[in-house]
This record gives sequence, C-alpha cells and structure tokens, in this order.
Amino acid sequence: MNRTLNEPPLCIKVHEDDNVAIVVNNQGLPAGTTFPDGLTLTEHVPQGHKVALSSIAQGEAIRRYGEVIGYALRDVAQGSWIEESLVGLPEAPPLASLPLATHVPPALPPLEGYTFEGYRNADGSVGTRNLLGITTSVHCVAGVVDYVVQMIERDLLPHYPNVDGVVALNHLYGCGVAINAPAAVVPIRTIHNLALNPNFGGEIMVVSLGCEKLQPERLLTGTDDVQAISLDEHDIVRLQDERHVGFGAMVAEILSVAKRHLERLNQRQREICPASDLVVGMQCGGSDAFSGVTANPAVGFASDLLVRCGATVMFSEVTEVRDAVHLLTPRVIDEEVGKRLLEEMAWYDDYLNQGKTDRSANPSPGNKKGGLANVVEKALGSIAKSGRSPIVEVLSPGQRPTRRGLIYAATPASDFVCGTQQMASGITLQVFTTGRGTPYGLAAIPVIKMATRNALAERWHDLMDINAGTIATGEETIEQVGWRLFELILAIASGRQQTWSDRWGIRNQLAVFNPAPVT
Repeated sequence: MNRTLNEPPLCIKVHEDDNVAIVVNNQGLPAGTTFPDGLTLTEHVPQGHKVALSSIAQGEAIRRYGEVIGYALRDVAQGSWIEESLVGLPEAPPLASLPLATHVPPALPPLEGYTFEGYRNADGSVGTRNLLGITTSVHCVAGVVDYVVQMIERDLLPHYPNVDGVVALNHLYGCGVAINAPAAVVPIRTIHNLALNPNFGGEIMVVSLGCEKLQPERLLTGTDDVQAISLDEHDIVRLQDERHVGFGAMVAEILSVAKRHLERLNQRQREICPASDLVVGMQCGGSDAFSGVTANPAVGFASDLLVRCGATVMFSEVTEVRDAVHLLTPRVIDEEVGKRLLEEMAWYDDYLNQGKTDRSANPSPGNKKGGLANVVEKALGSIAKSGRSPIVEVLSPGQRPTRRGLIYAATPASDFVCGTQQMASGITLQVFTTGRGTPYGLAAIPVIKMATRNALAERWHDLMDINAGTIATGEETIEQVGWRLFELILAIASGRQQTWSDRWGIRNQLAVFNPAPVT
C-alpha cells in the first residue's frame, strides 16, 4: 500500500527549542513543498531526514530533542536538508562533572492485577519458555553439539511434549585466549550466566572438549561476582575422555545426559505468575530518525508499565547511551548507582581508546541513510526506551540483577552482542525496535520486533510484530502503542502468541563479548 498518495506534507519537531524537524512522508518530500506553517523546502529531503526550520549559521548549534546534536559546518538556509556531512560532532559529556541522583523521578503508581503464564523455577525465577540448554565450554565442540541438537529435535522432543525446544549455547570463547587477563572476567561470567537463564529451568549440562583453557570446573565456578553452579560430574561430557571410542560414543553420551534433563523439564507446566516476575530486555537495531520519536518512546512507556507492575526492565548499548548520559545520571536512585553508571561509561571510553577508535564509529551507514547524523542524535533517541522510571541498578556486561525495576545493563551496541549479554543478565523476553529493518531473533528468548515507521511495517508485514509508525502519522499516541506493546509482552510471555522470528525459526548465533586478548 502506498501511503504517500494524497498525504499532506508532515514533519516532526520534538522540542520547542529545536531548529530542525524530520520529514515523515514516505519517499521524502520534493523541493518547493510548503508546510501549513509556511516552511518551504529548498531541496528534496528524504524520509526521516532533517530540515532546517530557520537559518543556521556556520558554527551554530543544531538542536533536536531540545539538545545540541552538533554544529553546522557551513551556513544552512531555512528549508534546507541537513544531511550528516553538515553536522560537526560535539564533545561527549564530561563524566566527572555530571550530577548524580539530583532529580530522582517519584515512583509511579503501582499497576496491579496483571499476570502471565510462565514456568516457575526452584530459585524463584520464572521462564517464558521451557527449554533444554546445552552449555559448551569451548567452540571446538560446537559442531558436535549442533549435530546432537538436530537429533534431539528430530528423535527425542516428540516424546517430551512439554519441552519447547533445545538450544546449543555455542560461542567463540574457551581456548586460544588469555584466560587470566583481567577482562576475561566478562566472557567467563557471560557463559556462566547464560546457563542460568530462567528459560532453561535450572537444568544445566556442559559439553567440553577436555584440553581447553576454560575447563568446565572454571566455567561452573565462574567469577568472583557470581554464584558457583553445583553440577553432578555425570552432567559434564568431555569428548576427549578415553571411553569415547569414535564419534558415535560421544553422541550417545550427550543424548543420554540430555534425556535425563528432558524428563525433568517435561514435568513442568505453565502457571499463572504476577507480571512482576518478568525480566524484559529493551534493545534497538537498524535505527533511524523515527526511533526516538515513535518506537523507543512507546517502548519507554511500556517499560514504565512493567516497572509499575514490579517487573525488571533492562536497557543497554553503551555507545548509544554515552552521549545522552547527562540525561540519565540525575535519574539514578542514589549516588552509588550513579557512580556505577559513570564507571561503565569510563570503562567503555577506555576500551575504545585502546582500540584507537572512538564513538564516531557509530552510527552505521544504514542509520545515516535513515536520517541519523551522528551518535549524539542516535543516543538521544535510544535512551527513550528507558521511560521515566528511576534507574535502580547498573550491571557490568553479563552480570545478573539483584533488584527489580529499571536497570542499566552495560553492553556493546552491536545487536547480537547486546542480545547475548542481556540474555546472560537474565532476560526472558526482548523488545527490539528497528527503523531500517532486521530479521534478528534469539533461539532461547522471544524477540518482539517493533517497526518505527509505517512503510517498514507494511513492507515487512511478516517480520514486524508491532508497528509504532502510526505515532508519526498521528493515527495513535505513544501511550496507545505502549499499551499495545505491554499487552503483547504478556501474551508472548504466556505462549498465547508467537513472534514472527519464532514462527519462521530465525535464530542469530550467540556473540559473547570478549574484550580480553586472543592469543
């Protein structure tokens, strides 16, 4: 359907102080287009891109969201297209001077009576799925585990109807790495905590090669900031054990261990649980200029609804928070949490410096094509996913939360790395907003994909689960889409509805964040 026919020219100005607006119309608008307020375009402006609402002199601030997103590199006439090469990148907010916990939002009114049907675990956590997870200690065994997973799906799962599936927790870590390097705490903690995700029901088994640096005992012990996993030796399969005479013997033992866990998982049933038991990750990828005015604010509204229910909500992506962190530090629940937020920002600044790069490496070419000029504009739209609730805890990559509420879980901005790290932090469902479009999905976690604009939702009608583009065209409000998303979260978490990614079986590989040296 072509929604451009007979549509009046539309643009969105976010804040009264802004001197730019973004064009809403699909395919953009041609030179000579005049808006109801008299603004006339001097050239074609693509959809999502910025138009100057007034003349902007060279060196003058360009404002969107009421914030400076850059400085004009030359004079810009009113009605001109402000494409990304005209926008000079401003300095990042200096961390040392940021206010901490100075404007802590008051607690929003509790939202009671909302439930979902989940799988209650022995530790009190609740899964949205009932899966067998097979942890691997090293990438060397991935091929064998993938082979066995296919056998389990074909031959065993039909006998265990209450089990939703089997997931190989494969990764590229485990050997050929500096296992004792300080930064190795990140991948070791991540792999350890992936096995503890509530969607695996506490049924843990490990497949090891035998000679790797990340021995199963070390994987299960984890790091100083995690609780060791107690596991029977019979739940660890070492392929190099001498009793494995041939490939068939390896497969047989893995299947034998898997059967024991499948039998226990098959005893589980969904039960009614309060919405406070949900742990939901919020992420964006393939973002565009609409992300910060349609999908992400709707996600932020839904985040607040979940927090009001007592649930746990995580947002992440350090480089897409760093340039807007000055808007978050006043919202932390106390100074201690604020200092933790600054620590994670500083750690990532140093990480980028070691790689001789900086925050200008973000955004991607697709983000720019969608109207995002630089990482500042991207970050200001990204943090809208956090809603209005106070930030109660900050997690290092792969850590698990100790509190409920709105949590900042530090991760890279890369879609698949962020998804993996949030999964290690215990999310049982993820909401993923996109403007350019992505078929991204996770095997262990339902991923609800939200389109930022109508054109994407219509073109990818069988990949996008919910459309926020109606906000840009005035058909719905942020609150209405936020409520729709909240209700969809409860339905997906209960197994009453299925995401498009799950329907098509779209599964991205896990990508464990490893900032430590590879040898």
